[in-house]
Amino acid sequence: MTYHIIDLATWPRAAQFHLFRSYKQPHYATTTRLDVTHVMARKAAGVSPYRACLYAIGAGLHAVPELRMRFRGDVVVAHDMVTLSMTVPTEAGSFGYAYVPFVADFATFDAQAKTLIDDVARGGALKANNGERDDLAYLSCMPWLDYAAINNALPGPDDCIPRVSWGKIVAKDGRWDMAITLEVHHALVDGAQVGAFFDAVQGALTRV
Repeated sequence: MTYHIIDLATWPRAAQFHLFRSYKQPHYATTTRLDVTHVMARKAAGVSPYRACLYAIGAGLHAVPELRMRFRGDVVVAHDMVTLSMTVPTEAGSFGYAYVPFVADFATFDAQAKTLIDDVARGGALKANNGERDDLAYLSCMPWLDYAAINNALPGPDDCIPRVSWGKIVAKDGRWDMAITLEVHHALVDGAQVGAFFDAVQGALTRV
C-alpha cells in the first residue's frame, strides 16, 4: 500500500473537505450510460464483457487522483494504486468478495482477474473488508437489470471508499450501452471528477 499524505495547508479543496466532513449524509451517486459496442464486438475474440468493464472502471479510477484519495480522521492520503473489490456469485448460491489489483495492461489484468474471481466463485469465506484497508474501490454488477439510478448501503459518513455499479448491457439502434453509477464522498470528490471518471471509463472501453 503506497500513498502520500495531502498537505491540507496547500490543498485547494481543503475548505470543501472540512465542509462536507461535517455532513451526516455526504455521499452522492451519479448514473450515466456508456457505449459498450466495442466490448460486445470483442466477445468473438474471447473477451469477457464483464472483465472488460472491470478493467475500464479500474482505468477510470486511476485516471482521476481524487478517486484514489481517502481520509483517516482529518488526514487525507492519496494512494498510488487501488485494488478493485467486487461481489462474485458463488456456486453455493451466495456471494463473496474478490480483490483484484489494477494493472494497466488489459491482457495481464484480464488473466489475473479471471483467476481471482474464479477462486471466489468456487466458495469459501465472505472476505469482506472490515475497515483494515482503504486502498480499495467497491464494484458491483447487476447484469439482470437495466436500471435508471442506484445507491449503496453505507456504514456511515466516514466511509470514503468509492462504489461503482453497472447494469445490464442492452442493444439500442444497432449499438450497445449500459447504465453505470459512481457513488462518492463529497469531501473528496466533486462533479468535475465524476465527469472525468466517466470519460476515462468510456475511453478504456474502446481499448480492450
